[in-house]
Amino acid sequence: MEQHSTNGAPLLAPGDPPPFEIVNPDGAAPVVLICDHAANKVPDALDGLGLSESELDRHIAWDAGAAGVTRILAERLDAPAVLSTYSRLVIDCNRKLGHEISIPEISDGTEIPANLALAPAEVARRTDAIFHPYHHAIENVIGDIQARGPAPAIIGIHSFTPEMDGVARPWHISVLWDRDPRIPAPLLAALRANADLVVGDNQPYSGSQHYGYTTEVHATAGGLPNALVEIREDQLRATGGEERYAAILGDALEGVLENKDLYRCEIF
Repeated sequence: MEQHSTNGAPLLAPGDPPPFEIVNPDGAAPVVLICDHAANKVPDALDGLGLSESELDRHIAWDAGAAGVTRILAERLDAPAVLSTYSRLVIDCNRKLGHEISIPEISDGTEIPANLALAPAEVARRTDAIFHPYHHAIENVIGDIQARGPAPAIIGIHSFTPEMDGVARPWHISVLWDRDPRIPAPLLAALRANADLVVGDNQPYSGSQHYGYTTEVHATAGGLPNALVEIREDQLRATGGEERYAAILGDALEGVLENKDLYRCEIF
């Protein structure tokens, strides 16, 4: 198969947005919100990856509603937030480089024409333009907080589809985690106090199975308290859904984050 290569031009043109956005950069709380799949934008040079607008609006391209929840929480918690600005189909910032779906050729049954048989130079172009700057931004925000005070808590915000491969997913909201229970355990308890919610614990994915590269690298590896929150996409796409779930999650998180003993590095 012929490799898709680059002509050597920079991936991001002057009209393209930068590879990340920092919301509330001066937030005073020792908390960092992260949204890896905040947008479905594709650099102009990649011509929509060969996909239609309707395909780019699907979950294969982004976590619909996650950015809205993240922005509201950043203001409510007075915390900085780092959001990606490009589609996970260009390069997935929540997957280790070289992972089989870091730059997927097929996602949920849809072929991604511009991702087929990529030349190493094109992989490097996307990595250098989007992946590395995004993760460097997270490192800098965390580093700034650590330089002035306690170890920050890291909260990732994602959304998931109501069904996958014909299997329904009943959870409205879920907490993904690996070995560190400091945030997940009280957060799950607070969410389950809401009788209207079906709350998942490591559903529909498990945090112990390396689905959260960003929190693994920026939080778990350094012993920072962390959790990855998944909210069902249809709940967020409903009228007022982002506001509703930002309120639900904010109510739960505020109580958890009041614990002063949380803000320390501890390897589990």
